[in-house]
Amino acid sequence: MLIAGVDLAAEPKGTALALIDWAKAGSKGNAKLVHLELGVNDERIIDASKQAEKIGIDCALGWPIEFVDFVVAHSQIEPGASPIDGGIDWRRRMAYRETDRQVREITGRWPLSVSTDRLGLTAMRCAGLLSKMLQGGLEVDRSGGGRVVEIYPGASLRLWGFDTTGYRISAERRADLLAQIETQAPWFELGEFAELMVQSCDAFDAVIAALATRSAALGHYQKPNEAQLRQAQIEGWIALPSKPLGSLANAPSD
Repeated sequence: MLIAGVDLAAEPKGTALALIDWAKAGSKGNAKLVHLELGVNDERIIDASKQAEKIGIDCALGWPIEFVDFVVAHSQIEPGASPIDGGIDWRRRMAYRETDRQVREITGRWPLSVSTDRLGLTAMRCAGLLSKMLQGGLEVDRSGGGRVVEIYPGASLRLWGFDTTGYRISAERRADLLAQIETQAPWFELGEFAELMVQSCDAFDAVIAALATRSAALGHYQKPNEAQLRQAQIEGWIALPSKPLGSLANAPSD
């Protein structure tokens, strides 16, 4: 099983791609980081999506339905149209997707809002990637049921029991965190890429995204319930790991 993880940015600079080979996973659950790359363009990501059994992208795969409806309605506003609420509760509904509310409930933290925060340009790039994947014949289900799944590396690490304080801005913290990961996952071979993970927070997150994607591929993630599924297929759904990091080694899929 080849699994891909992408830490997506608005441009190739700041975008990282990781590939983990689980083909040799057995009684010891051996897994190897076989590729880690910075400065990744769309074509490289599309190519990886064709090679991998599943690809996890650290980016919102869609926008809140209510936000999209509001933007369309607002672009056509006319005298006599229904008034816009504009209040704080209304704005919060516009800002967050159903999956964001689920993440908040499980982790106690809000993800960045794709509607109002710094994610817009990256999400637009992601929309282009998903379109190209569909055109290339790949199955894209924004709820995570197809080839592509939405991943949140920081939340994944916290659910696995790691302290993520400062790791995005400190190489020292990344080195410490990586040592902890290696202790808990002795079956995971980093090879020549450990130094790059310490040097680059983007590379680090791409590898964590690949690990979390393995969890999703095994079915070990918080899935949308029946009432949430249609919304997740439109807005996207963050696949939060539901089992410990060690379960990735040799666990059967659900």
